[in-house]
Amino acid sequence: MQEWDKFSEFFAAIVDDPRVNTTHVSLYMALLHYWEEHAFLSPIRVFSHDIMPLAKILSTATYHRSIRALSDFGYIRYEPSFKRNQGSKVYILLK
Repeated sequence: MQEWDKFSEFFAAIVDDPRVNTTHVSLYMALLHYWEEHAFLSPIRVFSHDIMPLAKILSTATYHRSIRALSDFGYIRYEPSFKRNQGSKVYILLK
């Protein structure tokens, strides 16, 4: 499977998922972009201050709520680091 199949796979999965809103979609697309920029490494280490501008999210509360929700919904696996100098781990899931 090509890495960018995740894009199509995600949209196919969310069509019938009423839990997913525009913030989740924007955040997932930002994570895919960040993943591509980091040579499709898995997991990627992310900092909210890097992802929020890409996703057009202004509030850290919204960011954290949305990234946890994407993880709870099974679209990503999110492992927060709770350390200021170490990014949280994000695994891009789906098949």
